Amino acid sequence: MTGSGAIPNGRFTDDGGDFFIADIFGASPKDDLASMEHPLFSLSTRPDRRVLTYEHNGAEITVTPSVKGRATIHDKDILIFCVSQLIAALNAGRTVARTLKVTAHDLLVATNRDTSGDGYARLREAFERLAGTRITTNIVTGEQETTSGFGLIDSWKIVRRTRGGRMASVSVTLSEWLYRAVLARSVLTLSRDYFRLRKPLERRIYELARKHCGRQPSWTVSMAVLHKKAGSAAPLRVFRASVRKTMTAGLPEYRLIEEPGDLVRFERIRSLNPTLPRFAPEVLDEARALAPGLDVHALEAEWRSWAEETGARLTRPDRAFLGWVKTRAAQG
Repeated sequence: MTGSGAIPNGRFTDDGGDFFIADIFGASPKDDLASMEHPLFSLSTRPDRRVLTYEHNGAEITVTPSVKGRATIHDKDILIFCVSQLIAALNAGRTVARTLKVTAHDLLVATNRDTSGDGYARLREAFERLAGTRITTNIVTGEQETTSGFGLIDSWKIVRRTRGGRMASVSVTLSEWLYRAVLARSVLTLSRDYFRLRKPLERRIYELARKHCGRQPSWTVSMAVLHKKAGSAAPLRVFRASVRKTMTAGLPEYRLIEEPGDLVRFERIRSLNPTLPRFAPEVLDEARALAPGLDVHALEAEWRSWAEETGARLTRPDRAFLGWVKTRAAQG
């Protein structure tokens, strides 16, 4: 990167403050652990102006919406995009900052959103809800427990518009609470198919499955606890019916099974391939040279997913990975 305001490793100064350019193509989707565990976001498709009070296993949360309503689980796409960019930069050894300069079109494409005029209008509304929703909580991020109040984002502003008046790039400042989670790498990788889930409850249930299964083969939870952790405002009987529909429709990576006693068991659809070793740093360096500008850790995750799904048995996984990276880079 070049420019009179440039600071090494992709950190720029703007009116005396630092910001990070979100420019990493194909960054692997990352979600912070705290918001995966607790129901900060609304599952409603209409403006949700209810104050949410939640307590579970010592975590206390109050979520207060603005007049525009509580931030929704679809609004969270913005935070996932920002967290993904920052983690990819940290993995690449770049310097990051709490304020990001984001290209609106890249954000829409990365999160599988419409890039029409309506898409940009909805994006602006999402920024407004994120900035207006206030959280008071004692939950831990970055191994630090504090009781504090904050917005999901501190601020945002349109930096540049297109000739037609749409936002072209936007500056967004994450809350210190979320930024601390990024620096501590308190995140998990999501399936890229997460952004293809259109129903809010499907997204929330996937988050819970991803958080609680981890590398375990399964996780069992009562329907009542799942209802609470999901943050659903529907009566339990309605929620139970919706979960059954999700069982039929399916989720990325996980299978839901109803069990006696009003329980739900989540199972990983595929198991991790034990024959795939972790690559040495020099292998990843060679991959960076083959695919400059791409997030090598995201490429590694994508390749591993392919190898696991196909059940490939590879005598030289490092050579197979580098050959795949070379082909992937040639495809753009």
